[in-house]
Amino acid sequence: MDLQHDTYLRGGVVCGSRRSSELRLWRRAAEAETAHIHLYLTPFNVLCVAMLILDVLSPLLLLSILLPGYGCRAADIPEDTTSEFSVRLYHRLQAAGGQDNIIFSPLSVTVALGMVELGARGASLEEIRQAVGFSHLLPGAEFSLLRNVTATLLDDDTHYMIRFANSLFLQEGVTFNPEFLHLMRKYFQADVETVDFSESAAVAEQINSWVENHTESKICGLLSAKDFSSVTRLTLVNAVYFRGSWKNQFRPENTRTFSFSKDDGSEVQTLMMYQQGDFYYGEFSDGSQEAGGVYQVLEMPYEGEDMSMMIVLPRQEVPLASLEPIIKAALLEEWANNVKRQKVEVYLPRFKVEQKIDLKHILQELGIKNIFTDDADLSTMTDGKDLYIGKAVQKAYLEVTEEGAEGAVGSGMIALTRTLVLYPQVMADHPFFFVIRNRRTGSVLFMGRVMTPEVIEPSDHDFDSV
Repeated sequence: MDLQHDTYLRGGVVCGSRRSSELRLWRRAAEAETAHIHLYLTPFNVLCVAMLILDVLSPLLLLSILLPGYGCRAADIPEDTTSEFSVRLYHRLQAAGGQDNIIFSPLSVTVALGMVELGARGASLEEIRQAVGFSHLLPGAEFSLLRNVTATLLDDDTHYMIRFANSLFLQEGVTFNPEFLHLMRKYFQADVETVDFSESAAVAEQINSWVENHTESKICGLLSAKDFSSVTRLTLVNAVYFRGSWKNQFRPENTRTFSFSKDDGSEVQTLMMYQQGDFYYGEFSDGSQEAGGVYQVLEMPYEGEDMSMMIVLPRQEVPLASLEPIIKAALLEEWANNVKRQKVEVYLPRFKVEQKIDLKHILQELGIKNIFTDDADLSTMTDGKDLYIGKAVQKAYLEVTEEGAEGAVGSGMIALTRTLVLYPQVMADHPFFFVIRNRRTGSVLFMGRVMTPEVIEPSDHDFDSV
């Protein structure tokens, strides 16, 4: 292709001279800085906290929060069985999300439901097993699976830092089934404390303190006194603290102000990171025009390569909503099995996504209904027959940046000349889908989409000043 008019190929689309000129200047500036790339730790931080509050007459609250944190190393984790559940959750959120960003943790939802399942019987038990994807397992086998997942993630590793912490807060004077408490310790390593829920302010302070201690003070004031009442009987908390850094780091000095094109046709200014490195990359087709024909998949491993972020990017002119319907659990596996390691030019915006989700309605749509009604059977927890779940909420926060400590030396950048682009180019300057997963097991920790990255005001640090 003749590039004398400063055009370049991106996802099969020929783009105009202004953007091409900007990219050329960007690369030249990056190359002029140094002939080597010094790797910088990229703090991708995610923390999830799932909270379940069981009441006798009032609702049970399931509250999950995800905030910045360290990665995990998987060794002998059983193959994931809940990918379909993860995708179904995403499609429910996507259907209700309009043009909003999406972020949630299938892992957090699965662990929280597993804790509820441990105390459930009858239809309450079977609906959870069926919806999450455990029905093909022998009864109770899912608890060993979840235990193995969390136990492996807790293993100390130099590449990642991860913390799982579970706790039960029981109402003083209420007798819970000793076997239930034993199994909670066995499968979820849950601590047990007794409190007086009628002293709602004191209980909120105690639980908030527990959450803060297990999240390195990232979450403060999680609950308030109004979240409890004299009829609350059990509060179950699940905290997961995760943070990982890219194996191939971005250099902060190469980040530039860039235009991000939203699917509604408008544009916003954001900070775009850039690097050229070895990643897992592939181009896929849905066999029709529903997803614009061809779309790109980029898998970026974190340090240690057990964990990765997979980015799925439609062509520039194709709305993400056209691609989303084809996303299935089998397709996640197809992407992972067919991306090939090669040198790729990556333009990825710094982004920050946050979302609070009402899970009750979504879980009911997915077939988990009984536990939210008066017919709920949670009698494995206690002899009482009037426990039920009244509310389910998850709040998630995810931030991806290039900041951090300096690491190892990498390869140099190449300036754009009047020749063909030497390497595939992934330009995430329009909406994309992402998954954070364990590459060994396929277990999905986080899933979402970026419709609008972090918006900034135009500054002097743009291409015109390079």
